[in-house]
Amino acid sequence: MNREAPARQVRTPRKGRILRVELRRSAALPAGVLLLFVAFAFLQLVSGPWWEGAESWTAQFTSTAWWQRFSMVLLWPLAVTAGAVHGIRDRRSGTSELLATTPRPGWHRATRSAGAFALTLSAAYVLVFLYGGVRVLANDGYVHLGWLPVLAVGVLALVAGALLGMGVARAVPSALTPPVLALGSLTAVLAVHVTVTPGMVPNRIVLLSPALSQVYSTFLTVTWRVHAGQTVWLLGLAATGFLLLVARRPRARLLALGPIALGAAVAVPLLPADSARNYALDKASTALVCEGRVCVTTLHEPRLAALKGPGEEALRLLGRLPDPPSAVRESVDPWPGEGNGGTKATRSAPVVATPAVPADVVPVDFETPALDGATNEEYTRALLAGAGTAPCLDADMSDPAEERARAYDRTKAVRELAARTVAAAWFTGDLEPLRGAAPLRADAEALAGPAWDALRALPPDVQRERMAALRTASLSCDGDLLDVLKGGGPR
Repeated sequence: MNREAPARQVRTPRKGRILRVELRRSAALPAGVLLLFVAFAFLQLVSGPWWEGAESWTAQFTSTAWWQRFSMVLLWPLAVTAGAVHGIRDRRSGTSELLATTPRPGWHRATRSAGAFALTLSAAYVLVFLYGGVRVLANDGYVHLGWLPVLAVGVLALVAGALLGMGVARAVPSALTPPVLALGSLTAVLAVHVTVTPGMVPNRIVLLSPALSQVYSTFLTVTWRVHAGQTVWLLGLAATGFLLLVARRPRARLLALGPIALGAAVAVPLLPADSARNYALDKASTALVCEGRVCVTTLHEPRLAALKGPGEEALRLLGRLPDPPSAVRESVDPWPGEGNGGTKATRSAPVVATPAVPADVVPVDFETPALDGATNEEYTRALLAGAGTAPCLDADMSDPAEERARAYDRTKAVRELAARTVAAAWFTGDLEPLRGAAPLRADAEALAGPAWDALRALPPDVQRERMAALRTASLSCDGDLLDVLKGGGPR
């Protein structure tokens, strides 16, 4: 007796298996490897501002995430191009019509492809950050989570770029689509960040780019409005890319433009119109940690032990003044190396409001060369320079920006350095050059010697009056400090 054979069950491929197939046979894995190589080579092997000073990409977690967003100038066009190469895969292999006849919905396969690209690009981007983070920990960097939104928006930007490339290439399946998208995306990002005159493009349009400007200071962070606006815009971009990827009819492709239009409509008003509101002081990193009368920011808390002794000694010596300062405190200046007065050099960067340094406080700036590797005696002398005030002009202009070079008055800087050197000598009793002023040292010493001799020849009360007048003039950056030492007024 013949029995009916049981129906053969069709096994549905597991999701993990389909994803592995996409990783092996699509451009997702090569794209992730290429992005990892480009990002690492750009940040680790190429010399640039991301390797300089306290703002270097391996100094603090926020700087690491921020410099990675700066590298989006190259990484985002790469993600868009990789997505476009994948988007023309079916047309290039001649399987478009065959796949269109399968009963499985098109979005099933599109989801696997998009997931593969999202996984590899995100992993590559995070791996670069993890490498930088390990270097930060090795450098005793400040541990916090304020970098997380900067990193997360960067990951979203790469995924959105890849989806956009896939969708546009599926809608226009031409061999010219990937190179056109590569050139177009690279030109668009560079146009708003590099090649245009500052202010030519509205700030809100500039912020639609996934790349951020360079890191200006370790004390700054990106504001929540920038994060929120860019997130909304990138989600709209990703949704449009995905809908274009699964659309089969012209009407569906037209409707796919809705999310990007909606994202722009919401994001543009949300993003700040003024570039000064792109960044803000990081309240967590700028909070003060004190021992006695000496305070530093949380960001530089490991340096408090080295500053405490010299700081207390400087306050003791400054007690000779009629109205002496009462504390040593790290100054929070988002534009390092600019001085503290009205003669600051101009920057192309936006200005962020900072709390004013009280007149009874001796400011400390760890970004200056004067405190880099200084001994206790050199710490004390740096704090006593200018009778306990910050310099008005930068003494180190070895590699100035073009705007700063035009505004820089070397003669005035030499005279100020000479006066600050004499002021430190008046408290310590020895005329010694200040650290971190090598370019101006010889000229300043030629002026400081005679001024020091003339000051010591005066009666003690007159010396004290001259030193108090120098401190007042230095606090306001008003006049010529060397003339003040000689008893003259502002020029």
